[in-house]
Amino acid sequence: MTTIARLRDALTAADYSYAGVSALLGPTAHAALGRNETTPGLRATRGGTPLETLVRLWLLQTPVPLDKAEQALPGLVDELCAEGILERSVAEVAARVDLRPYGADDRDFWVFGDLTPGLDGGPSTVGPDHVLGISPAATSLAELTVRDRAGSALDLGTGCGVQSLHLAGHVGHVVATDVNTRALWMTRLNAELNGLELDVREGSFFEPVRGERFDLVVTNPPFVISPATGQRLVYRDSGLPGDEVVEHIVRTVPAHLNPGGTAQILANWAIRSGEPWQERLARWFPASGVDAWVVQREVLDTAAYVELWLKDAGLHGAGDYRERYDTWLSWFDEQRIEAVGFGWLNLRRHHQGGDATSSGVRLEEWRWEVEQPLGREIGAHFDRVARLRDLDDQALLASRPRLALDVVQETLGPAGAEDPSQIVLRRQTGMRRARQVDTVTSALAGAADGDLTLGQLLSAIGELLGEVDVPSRLGEVRELVGEGFLDV
Repeated sequence: MTTIARLRDALTAADYSYAGVSALLGPTAHAALGRNETTPGLRATRGGTPLETLVRLWLLQTPVPLDKAEQALPGLVDELCAEGILERSVAEVAARVDLRPYGADDRDFWVFGDLTPGLDGGPSTVGPDHVLGISPAATSLAELTVRDRAGSALDLGTGCGVQSLHLAGHVGHVVATDVNTRALWMTRLNAELNGLELDVREGSFFEPVRGERFDLVVTNPPFVISPATGQRLVYRDSGLPGDEVVEHIVRTVPAHLNPGGTAQILANWAIRSGEPWQERLARWFPASGVDAWVVQREVLDTAAYVELWLKDAGLHGAGDYRERYDTWLSWFDEQRIEAVGFGWLNLRRHHQGGDATSSGVRLEEWRWEVEQPLGREIGAHFDRVARLRDLDDQALLASRPRLALDVVQETLGPAGAEDPSQIVLRRQTGMRRARQVDTVTSALAGAADGDLTLGQLLSAIGELLGEVDVPSRLGEVRELVGEGFLDV
């Protein structure tokens, strides 16, 4: 049995799981650790049990007595030191990399990454080949990913391999690529530790998969928008100026998708003065062959953006902090960048024979709460777009619409009024959209139970409420279907 397989057995025996660690630490210490503070956790782990030792060793990044380490990791300490995972002195053992439990997809994983910088206010500077472990961005992408069964998937810029661990649960063959050899080492460790098989390849962008196509591509690329000067942190800096890395991926990925395949990208993009961000990003997508859905979730002004990433690099308070700050802002001014958007870009290639069909691109800003995980809704969005493309007006009139199960109707108006002043249809799942409608659309939604055709429903509503302008209603029905209020 390999060293990593025996490590898996030791972690299991100690209950080094997300639930086990959470129960041990309790809510106060667990929350403090999320803020990079270890003192409450150290106070909660003074008993010397194997679980407490492992939490101190890896999560709290504090040396533990050699005898306690041997008790928690029987026969493994020297071997893990040889692997570069631990280091030891005469009497103590310390971690060289992070190893933490991660609960997701109704199962537990263990994830290697580099040690968390900045614990307890300590130095937060990291090396150029630093490998992130579990991060908010990685979690966000995992929640966005469409989880349909698939034959093949590409995790582009895998980092420590978090996305690949998720993908292996519903994809037959997973390829994980990265330009950072240290990241690939950790990806292989994580695959072995979790009993999974991954096809791990070194190389930049799509070079390792030249000529190959996949059913699913996911990527959290190094998207930080900067002048591409100074030390490059591989996990966040592409070496390309601005948002060229995101544009390159968007323009290139359709050629790596099978018919019906999906690509999902977490990214930043520049918002330039005098140019709506939607118009600029829309030019990145091909004119035919794919559908796209871009959602801008957050916008930062340039000063806040520079501060965020200088602090991330551990440069806040450094001697040249102000100079770096000013240089970055000057470059933003030169590029006419007035803010930076953050969000996700989703693409789906049209099915066989549809590459000549015009692309459908939806770009929107949505800062409100959404249901997580959102992958099911993203997949359903593209299914609805494809369905509507196949329906001309006559076919739409012949369809039998059904109100989605999660839709509720809200009416607003003065107390005692005979008629409401506003009628709102609201979805409870997915994007949790709300749409104000009139009495005709409200009546249509209330009667759409799949029994009558759309043409029959509009005719009946017209007899009750007055003449209905069918052409304009068809446009609204298409919007209701596209946003998931109606099924056809």
